[in-house]
Amino acid sequence: MAPDHGSKVDISFAGRFTASAIAACFAEITTIPLDTAKVRLQLQKKAVAGDLAGPKYRGLLGTAATIAKEEGAAALWKGIVPGLHRQCIYGGLRIGLYEPVKSFYVGENHVGDVPLSKKIAAGFTTGALAIAVANPTDLVKVRLQSEGKLAPGVPRRYTGAMDAYAKIVRQEGVAALWTGIGPNVARNAIINAAELASYDQVKQSILKLPGFKDDVVTHILSGLGAGFFAVCVGSPVDVVKSRMMGDSAYKNTIDCFVKTLKNDGPLAFYKGFLPNFARLGSWNVIMFLTLEQVQKAFVRKPAN
Repeated sequence: MAPDHGSKVDISFAGRFTASAIAACFAEITTIPLDTAKVRLQLQKKAVAGDLAGPKYRGLLGTAATIAKEEGAAALWKGIVPGLHRQCIYGGLRIGLYEPVKSFYVGENHVGDVPLSKKIAAGFTTGALAIAVANPTDLVKVRLQSEGKLAPGVPRRYTGAMDAYAKIVRQEGVAALWTGIGPNVARNAIINAAELASYDQVKQSILKLPGFKDDVVTHILSGLGAGFFAVCVGSPVDVVKSRMMGDSAYKNTIDCFVKTLKNDGPLAFYKGFLPNFARLGSWNVIMFLTLEQVQKAFVRKPAN
């Protein structure tokens, strides 16, 4: 994604979608252990006073180690199948639509740098539209990730991604696949706007500095910036989304927000901040590095 140069690169929507889906899926495969640890930390309730055992999960590495020890290393990749389903749909749409939507907001005759407000608006729009379609994949991914070690003889809730889709529809109805759609749209619209607009803006700013060019170093710095801004603005809605999808005790978004605030305090909305940044920071670096390379294969050459 070349900020403010995207419209000058002739790539079809199909090409942008495919390149975005490939890059998002590759980033998902390499970083999902961090996401699994993040989800477990977010779903972990505050320790009750007098509980000598204390919280089960402590920190990113501690959580990952506990999961691997109790459930096996493969458990760190729980949810990878619906995670890839999600990235094919959500990643392909939100990133693939970003440049066309941004161009629509500024108009065909726009010259010069695109205003930051237009970049944010484009990211917000594509994030909301994409997750509205992909919410079922997010729901299944969170439910698979949230299930920890079970007592001997206790069967797992779902045997896999396809079993989860089928059981949710059969037991809870089709509409249940869109459980948590409110906080999920809010989270993904906000995070997508933060990710894509900040990557766009940071890269644009870096390229104006002497000695910098459109290369791997610039892409890494821009990706880290995108991940940091996304976590800062998206953590509260991310926590609410994970809790609603992983625990059916909450009636709605407001109920989840109020109960979390009352029972666990305001800092609960930034629970798992470091693993979340480790996840989103590394995810963005890997995704944008991959995207910048893969989309070159889809550039249409001008007709002679």
